Amino acid sequence: MAGLLPLPVAATAPPPHAPAPGPTVEVSITGLRNVKGQILVCLTANPKAFPDCSKDKASVRMAVKAADAGDFKIRGVAAGTYAIAVVHDENGNNKMDMALFLPKEGFGFSRDPAIRMGPPKFKSASFAVTGDMRQSIKMKYML
Repeated sequence: MAGLLPLPVAATAPPPHAPAPGPTVEVSITGLRNVKGQILVCLTANPKAFPDCSKDKASVRMAVKAADAGDFKIRGVAAGTYAIAVVHDENGNNKMDMALFLPKEGFGFSRDPAIRMGPPKFKSASFAVTGDMRQSIKMKYML
C-alpha cells in the first residue's frame, strides 16, 4: 500500500457534532454612482478598530464586485454588537483614495450615521446581532 494518499474524508462532510453556523447579516447598498471596481467591506465588534478593520484580526473583511453589491450576505456572524464600514473602491487598488483630506471614493456605514468631521464613532454605527438580520447602507461621495 505504499505510495497511496489518504482520502480527504473530513473535507467532504462536516463532523456530526459541528456547531450550527451563526446568524447571517444581509447587507443592502444603495446610492452607488457607478458599478466600477469593488466594495470593500469591514464588519467589526471592536470599537477601537472601526472603521479600519486592519486593526482587528477577528473582523470580517471582504470585497464584493460593485456590480453585485446591491445585496450580499455575511454568514456565520456570532451574536454580539457590530458596525459595518464600506468603501467604493472604484479603481480596485484595495484602499480609499484621498484628495488632500477628502475621500475621492464613496463610503458608507451601518445605521447611516451623520457624517461630520471624519468617520462616525462605533456607537453611532453599531447594531446588535441576535439572529439573521438586514442592514441597509447608503453610499456617500464627497468629490
